[in-house]
Amino acid sequence: MSKFKRIAIKIGSNVLTKKDGTLDVTRMSSIVDQVSELHKQGVEIVMISSGAVAAGRNKVLVDKLDAVSQRQLFSAIGQAKLINRYYMLFRDNDITCGQVLTTKESFHTRQHYLNQRNCMQVMIENGVIPIVNENDTISLTELMFTDNDELSGLVATMIDAQALIILSNIDGIYNGNPADPESQVIREVLPGKRDLSQYLQTSKSSFGRGGMQSKMGIASKVADEGVEVIIANGKRDNIILDLLDDTKDIVCTRFLPDEQVSSVKKWIAHSEGFCKGEIKIDAGAEKAILADERCSILSVGVISVSGKFEKGDIIRVVSESGKQIALGKVDYSNEEVAELIGKKGDKPVIHCDYLYVL
Repeated sequence: MSKFKRIAIKIGSNVLTKKDGTLDVTRMSSIVDQVSELHKQGVEIVMISSGAVAAGRNKVLVDKLDAVSQRQLFSAIGQAKLINRYYMLFRDNDITCGQVLTTKESFHTRQHYLNQRNCMQVMIENGVIPIVNENDTISLTELMFTDNDELSGLVATMIDAQALIILSNIDGIYNGNPADPESQVIREVLPGKRDLSQYLQTSKSSFGRGGMQSKMGIASKVADEGVEVIIANGKRDNIILDLLDDTKDIVCTRFLPDEQVSSVKKWIAHSEGFCKGEIKIDAGAEKAILADERCSILSVGVISVSGKFEKGDIIRVVSESGKQIALGKVDYSNEEVAELIGKKGDKPVIHCDYLYVL
């Protein structure tokens, strides 16, 4: 029996596809059977599934389209194929699944964010398993998720999952080259010791956009928000159920969670791509917000402001040296902040409830 009541499971392209790019239906069936078993035990699950572009790539021959147009075409064909296969496999287990296609822009405002969360919550409450993917057919290149690892992290925190399982085609994060027999999987990553970049390769999936560097970054951020993250090999038989079985020691990398943060701070933490500007604060203000999570940013501690933003926008907070130290939902426009620089005032520029310290 799983100790987690709500889990997000991200399945990478290399897990779902064969070497020739076609869907690995046997592997898909195995994953669906495992998810179905957990579902019947009462575990609430949201799946984030890659594979649409890979599934559509071998259906048409194109040589005159640019990369973006190819991705749109392959995604349009492959997503229909992918979700249809999931639907049939879950139907065989007497379970209904539903498709949720989203874009990075859809997380821009708090209202859109909450609308998507509500949609998935309603699905879960009615026994439907949401299957989430980025809508590559309409996503603008500059506003696309880095990869589905980023999307899975956002979804996991948005639905208040207790765990995020990222299934790739290797056993976890190694302390060296995975091809080197001397290398070993890093089994546990503790809060405050998240940076494993010295061990990582820069190579990416042959069918997707994500690499291990991306997985480490997302895993670190999500674990810091209170969600346990597990990176494991989705090609291993029965991997999901085995990972959740405390009697089994499965090789994987676990990022142990820090304390939970509020829902609004989770949204802010994943909104860096939508920042409209930044404020620079002095050393005193920096020390205060790093030492006390209940500390707001006051105008007296602001040194300068840049960018054009309005009240309610997300902005960066940087130190005197220019290092980014926080993200926050600002209570003033950039013009108003500029007028308040260095002045004492009762109302904070960014209230602590809307300040996420990195």
